[in-house]
Amino acid sequence: MTAGKFAKTLWVLIPALMAGTSAMAAEPAGGGANPTAIGMFIAIVLVTLGITAWAAKRTRSASDFYTAGGHISGFQNGIALAGDFISAGALLGLAGLVYASGFDGLIFAVGYSTGLPLVVFLVAERLRKLGRFTIADVLATRLDERPIRMFTAFATLVIVVFYLIAQMVGAGQLIRLLFGLDYVYAQIIVGALMICYVVFGGMMATTWVQIIKAVMLIGAGIVMALAVLVHFGFSYDAIISRAIAVHPRHEAIMLPQVFSGSPLQTISLGLTLMLGTAGLPHVLMRFFTVPDTRAARVSVFWGTLGVSGFFALIFILGFGALAIIGGDPTYVDAKGALRGGGNMATIHLAHALGGSPLMGFVSAVSFATILAVVSGLTLAGASSVSHDLYARTFRRGRASEASEIRVSRLATIGLGVLSVLLGIVFQTQNVAYMISLAYAIACSSTLPLLLLTLYWGGLTTRGAITGGMVGLIAAVTLTILGPPVWVKVLGNAAPIFPIDPPTIVSMPLAFFTAWLVSVLDRSRAPAGLASGVGAAE
Repeated sequence: MTAGKFAKTLWVLIPALMAGTSAMAAEPAGGGANPTAIGMFIAIVLVTLGITAWAAKRTRSASDFYTAGGHISGFQNGIALAGDFISAGALLGLAGLVYASGFDGLIFAVGYSTGLPLVVFLVAERLRKLGRFTIADVLATRLDERPIRMFTAFATLVIVVFYLIAQMVGAGQLIRLLFGLDYVYAQIIVGALMICYVVFGGMMATTWVQIIKAVMLIGAGIVMALAVLVHFGFSYDAIISRAIAVHPRHEAIMLPQVFSGSPLQTISLGLTLMLGTAGLPHVLMRFFTVPDTRAARVSVFWGTLGVSGFFALIFILGFGALAIIGGDPTYVDAKGALRGGGNMATIHLAHALGGSPLMGFVSAVSFATILAVVSGLTLAGASSVSHDLYARTFRRGRASEASEIRVSRLATIGLGVLSVLLGIVFQTQNVAYMISLAYAIACSSTLPLLLLTLYWGGLTTRGAITGGMVGLIAAVTLTILGPPVWVKVLGNAAPIFPIDPPTIVSMPLAFFTAWLVSVLDRSRAPAGLASGVGAAE
C-alpha cells in the first residue's frame, strides 16, 4: 500500500476513533469516564498511527515487512523484546494474581523473568545464523521443507491465538472500566488498531510501538512503586502486614498455594514458565530483525534487564494494591471482588495513589502495551501463513514479494477478526493464566523441534512432525481435561487430568516421540546440519 493511500486511511480512522472515545465519555461505567485517560488514549493512538505511517513509507520488501530489513540495533531490539514480555499479563494479570492469591502471583513473575536468559543459551544465536523470517526457516535447513513448514505454521497459529486471547481480554476489560464502552465494542477497537499497525507498518511499526510503550510502561511501574513505598514510609514489611490484614485468607496468602496440589504440578509450572519463552514465535522472530549474532546477544542483555526490573516491581504493586485498595468499597463490590474484573488491580491502585491523572496515564500506557503485543503476535501468525504456507509450501518459492505481502495482510485481517471473537468468548479468564497456557503449548510443540534441530543430527522430518504434533495435541487435550477447563469452564466436579499446566507430560512426550520415530525412521535425513553444533557455530 502506498503512503498516499495510508494517509487517506488515517484521515478516516482518526476521526472515527475520536468519535468513539466521545461516545465512551458519554456513557460512564462504574466510577465514570476518565477524561485524562481518554485524552491520553487519543494521544497514544495518534502517535502510534503516525509511527505506522512513517514505517509504511519504508516498508517496500518482504524483508522490510517481516523483519524491518534487519536494521534494528541490539539496544533497540532489546527494549522491544522487553516490551513483548511486559504485556497485559504482566501489568494487569500478575498484579491481579498477587492481589487475589499473594505468593502465587510472584511465582509467575519469577518464572517469566527467568525464561528470557534461557533463550540466549538455547536458541538465540543459532536462530539468527540459520533463520531468515520465521522459525520454519530454521527447521527447513535440516528437514523436508513442505511438511515441516505446514506443521510449524499450524503450531505457531495455535500459540499465537491463545496468547492473543489474553491480550484482547485485558484490553476489553480496561476500556470497559475506563470509558463505559461495551466490552464487544472495546474488542472491535483493539482489533481494528492491531490490523492497522501490522497491515501498513509491518515489523518496523511494530518494533517502534513496542519500544515506546516499553519505556512508558517501565516508567509508569517505577512511579507507582515509588508512590506505594512512600505511602508506607518505604517499609515493605508495612505493606505485607497490611496486605495480610485485609485479605480474607490472611497469613495464608504468603504460602505457595499453587504448590499444594503435588510436586509434579510444581515442576510442571516451573518448566512451563521458564522454557516456554524459547518456543514463542513472536519472541523468536525478534532475533531476525538485528544485523548479526552479536546484536542478538545485546538484545537479550537489554531485554533481560528491562524484564527483570519490571517484574521486580510486581512484588510492590501487587501487595501494594491489596494493602491500599483491599476492602475499599470504591474499588471492590459487596462480595469483595474488584470492580471491572480481577485484572484491574493495577488500574485501581493508580487511582488510589494519584487520582484520575495517574489512573489515566497508567490506563493509556496499559492500552498501548496491549496494542504493541497483539501487533507482534499478529505479525508472527500472519508471517507463518504468508511465508511458510503460501510462498514456501504452496507456491514452492515462486511467489513474488508483492503477492506474499498481500497474503500476509489478508492473514492479518483474518487473525484480527478471530482474536476479537475469541476475546469476547474468554472475557472472564485471567490473562496471566491464558499466557501460561500459550507457554505450555510452545513448550510441547515448537521448542522440542527447535532444540532437536539445533543440537541433534539424528532428527528426521517424520520424527519432528510426529513429535511436535503429539506434544501439541497432548498439551491442548490435557488442558481441556484439566482443572481450568474441565472443572472451571465445563462445571464438572473433578478433572480427568489433575496437573495444570500439563507441560511435565506433554513436553517429554514430544521429545520422546520425535526421538523414537527418528530412530525407527528408515528414510534418510535431509542434508544440512551435519550435527547439532556444526553449522550453527
